[in-house]
Amino acid sequence: MLQAGSVQERTRVARLRPVQIWLYVIAALVLLMVIVGGITRLTDSGLSITSWKPISGVIPPLSNADWQAEFDAYKQIPQYNLTNAGMTLSEFKGIFWWEWTHRFLGRFIGAAFLIPFLVFLFQRRLDWKLAPALATLFVLGGLQGALGWWMVSSGLSVRVSVSQYRLAAHLAAAALLFAALIHVARAMTPRPVTAPVRRGWPTAVRIFAVLVYVQIIAGAFVAGLDAGKGYNTWPLMDGAIIPAGLGVMSPWWRNLFENALTVQFDHRMIAYAIFVFAVLLLLAGRRLNLGARPHVFVPIIALLVLLQVGLGISVLLMSVPISLAVMHQGVAFVLFGTVIAYLADMRQIAVI
Repeated sequence: MLQAGSVQERTRVARLRPVQIWLYVIAALVLLMVIVGGITRLTDSGLSITSWKPISGVIPPLSNADWQAEFDAYKQIPQYNLTNAGMTLSEFKGIFWWEWTHRFLGRFIGAAFLIPFLVFLFQRRLDWKLAPALATLFVLGGLQGALGWWMVSSGLSVRVSVSQYRLAAHLAAAALLFAALIHVARAMTPRPVTAPVRRGWPTAVRIFAVLVYVQIIAGAFVAGLDAGKGYNTWPLMDGAIIPAGLGVMSPWWRNLFENALTVQFDHRMIAYAIFVFAVLLLLAGRRLNLGARPHVFVPIIALLVLLQVGLGISVLLMSVPISLAVMHQGVAFVLFGTVIAYLADMRQIAVI
């Protein structure tokens, strides 16, 4: 292993600095796309563009005839006929622009990844270990585009909204891409060993990361079923801590993904588990030097969890206002990314 501060190591770190900054920028763009995607969903804009044109679709309608053609295509799907019949062209433009922006961001991220990647390859900034990891990230990004259209297509023929299963898959893949970008970027820079940890601590943080990831997916099911717009009381739900009707569907597993009552209840329970876990990590972390790297992440994680719980309760009690709901989703990704950054930094510290 290279000694900290060696000339060879400093040269390598300096050479990788532009790559690291680039990955952080891409991660920020992914977070922005998640936020725009949340607005697109909350404004029921996601089905406004009924075709997938990877290249020509980057150009929006430029004439009245183009706009009318897009609007006529939208009029053919169930969402217009069953929920938006009578919508004006001006109102259609309002939802169209959100979906177009979401898709444009996807294309922009693809270009913002591929072009610098090729430049860095040409400059030989990437070694044989890093280049395959970055290529995998590019594939994950491409998968996001495919999943996005797969999701949209589920709402074009029978449904008036997209499938909650496909929405969850789309968001889960976005979270994985976001986490992978942060992890690869953090791993590029050696961190000084300032505070060792006891055996089992990294495993506990990994379990916490998995719990946060599961909660993001659970939130996608809440969103897909509009489950947050019902049972808008807290801490009781439908007048009880454990409401009746959690298992009315058969087979039982359908309740976990298709029963709005059960889906919201599960989201609440996972939130409680995350809150308790974060408190336990904070208390157990008193043995660590929380002001030293990398353990400064522990109180930050606890604060983000507290903020997220407050946002979740507010979103629920206020029947899902768009601004708070989008903030709730964005903070979930920031929390997940922070935990991943902590795990990446802990790979380089001593375990006792």
